[in-house]
Amino acid sequence: MSGKLRRPFVLANWKINMAPDEVGPYLQTVLPALADESRVEVGIAAQDLYLGQMLAATQASPLTIVGENTHWEDQGAFTGETSPKALAQMGVEYVLIGHFERRKFFNETDETVNLKTLAALRNGLKPIVDLDEDLSAYSHLAPDQVILSQLEAALRGVTADQLAEITVAYEPTWAIGSGEAASADQAQEAAALIRQSLTNLYGQDLAQKIRILYGGSVTPDNAPAFFCQKDIDGILVGKAALDPHKFLKLVNQAQD
Repeated sequence: MSGKLRRPFVLANWKINMAPDEVGPYLQTVLPALADESRVEVGIAAQDLYLGQMLAATQASPLTIVGENTHWEDQGAFTGETSPKALAQMGVEYVLIGHFERRKFFNETDETVNLKTLAALRNGLKPIVDLDEDLSAYSHLAPDQVILSQLEAALRGVTADQLAEITVAYEPTWAIGSGEAASADQAQEAAALIRQSLTNLYGQDLAQKIRILYGGSVTPDNAPAFFCQKDIDGILVGKAALDPHKFLKLVNQAQD
């Protein structure tokens, strides 16, 4: 990733795979291996149950703790949901929004993704907005006509100043958990379309500052090819990141 102005981001998404007695040993393996001053940002997205424990364990480390979801209201009668205000007050910095699994299993829509994005920003959280849209429909358009539907909807009402706090992740639906990742060329093409959309919405200068991550069956075998792409600034990793040694290998690959 040499030569890029944007700081690379390697982000694990544990989903709900980790047991309570696995969290501590995982962190004990990873934390000593992370450099205090790293050119790569490293994060773990975990279910709410573990966030307090993980924040306490990582106070003196560069590891970033990320929420997997949030609600669009700060408080109220929303049993089982997660308050963005509470996440921010706990010390969580980032939150995933609009993941494919949230859309598929919990009926999230473009509208609720937008509401959650605005709620996160309102509370000082940095949204990681996840897209899974089929981008082939945009291939025939001229660059200045490209505006991805999911991206435009997610960012509705987001100001230019607020956009600087957002990371965009692209995970093609067919690649998530399938063991079959997009090729590096396919991932770069998608990232370029996302950046072009950001340019058309907010201007080139700001679009060039936004990090774009690729996710979907990322492993230490295919990650180096993603890191070499012009518009890919990191990875969102599921299954491979459940093994702390594989996760550290991915971090080291990003450093290289």
